[in-house]
Amino acid sequence: MNSDFYPDVIEAGGLVAAIEECAAKSHTLITVTQSPEPNSGSVTIVSNTPGRSPLRVFTRTDKRAFQVIGRSAGVDIVTGVTKDLPEVVAVGAAWGAGTAVPRMRETFPFLQFAPVAEAHERGPAAAVAAQWEMLRDKAAATPGFPEFAAVLEAAHAEPRLRSLFPFTSHWTVAFSSRTGRPYRCEVAIAPHYGGGPYLVLRFPNTGVHGQTATAAQAVALALAHLPESVGPATAGFDFPFDRE
Repeated sequence: MNSDFYPDVIEAGGLVAAIEECAAKSHTLITVTQSPEPNSGSVTIVSNTPGRSPLRVFTRTDKRAFQVIGRSAGVDIVTGVTKDLPEVVAVGAAWGAGTAVPRMRETFPFLQFAPVAEAHERGPAAAVAAQWEMLRDKAAATPGFPEFAAVLEAAHAEPRLRSLFPFTSHWTVAFSSRTGRPYRCEVAIAPHYGGGPYLVLRFPNTGVHGQTATAAQAVALALAHLPESVGPATAGFDFPFDRE
């Protein structure tokens, strides 16, 4: 750790101790632990709110900056960078106490939020609906690629696909039975720019099931390859190092 950037952290004996000292000065009750993720150099501030993973805190090596990440069900809900440890403590306390995303946005201007962060916090059905809306808005803003919009509209018209979490990879539209990372792709459709065939895939970029001439046909083929056991998307699962 660079002593020019983090003299207070070094003097305290490390990032855990420095955050704890800062919290004690402000009479903030938080629990700080070393991250179990190997070689990450990060620490975590424990969350007492079901569904919210511990807030992760990293130090940058190129300048004084504390990066924070608050994840819920495999989704980065809040992220941000600050130079000030008191802000780290305050964010950790708010995140762990279950402070609503809109309130955190107002209180901590340095934080960034995923476009559908609030929807994810309301549950998987809300996250799915918000993600569909975001992708359809993206298609509307890309009039030069009507094939992409055609896939989205044809898929959205089918209840089984509409109940899954859509995501894109190089304009391929994939359908996940989980709302958070790591996604669990069940089937995918790749539109071809310029009027070529639509590819129906097992995964976003591999495993071709077949090709069709229209988006509607691609959706029908995708449904034929969608396992019967797949139902509406559920909340994504956390990475192992997020579990406490």
